[in-house]
Amino acid sequence: MSEPPSSRDPGPEDPQRPSSRPERSAVRRLGLTGSIGAGKSTVAALLRARGLSVLDADAAARELSFTPEVMAEVSRDLGTEFVLPEGGLNRPALAALVFADAQKRGVLNGILHPRVREHIATQERQAAVRGERWVVQDVPLLFEGEAWKSMDAVLLVDAPLELRLERVTTRDGLSLEDARARDAVQMPIEQKRALLSTLPGAVLDNSGDLERLEAQLAQALHDLNVTDDQRPAPGV
Repeated sequence: MSEPPSSRDPGPEDPQRPSSRPERSAVRRLGLTGSIGAGKSTVAALLRARGLSVLDADAAARELSFTPEVMAEVSRDLGTEFVLPEGGLNRPALAALVFADAQKRGVLNGILHPRVREHIATQERQAAVRGERWVVQDVPLLFEGEAWKSMDAVLLVDAPLELRLERVTTRDGLSLEDARARDAVQMPIEQKRALLSTLPGAVLDNSGDLERLEAQLAQALHDLNVTDDQRPAPGV
């Protein structure tokens, strides 16, 4: 289970979790993750501006939530009130449910995860056909599952807790209490940094302005041999 998507919608926490050992890809995988309100979506946009394919697990979950199969399984296993009459899932209601009930969260993940894994695998194969060297795996709770083990490198976006909470309450209209509760279900940043230290990667401090963030990103991509260009992305 992710934040859920953008901290508002239910979605996958670990779309690339392997059944046994991590599956190797025909292209190299750059994991992108960050705690709620850290600014991961901003970094994803900067990566797209540099021409990298960003495979968004939450976007895949949202797209798949409109398929008849997903809607039927959610209705059957979680309740008809979680499927909208016009189609798609009732995301606010599902978000409230799965944040409060780990068992229900597992049910939802069981419905979405296999489909999201296959969706992203298809996107990876398409990137390989296009001759791309790297793809970005955008997974909010990358370290909470096993997905990080299949990454060739990881970018971890971070910012001070109070700043992240301020962003979330402003962006999503949540109370401070609710924002803290959603942050609490995620792995503490110290543990994420410890896991990051075991593989190639970088921490991006998003407590400043966009120019500073882009400079850090450009340096990280250069150091990780993802790109050779240390200049800002076009339009930044």
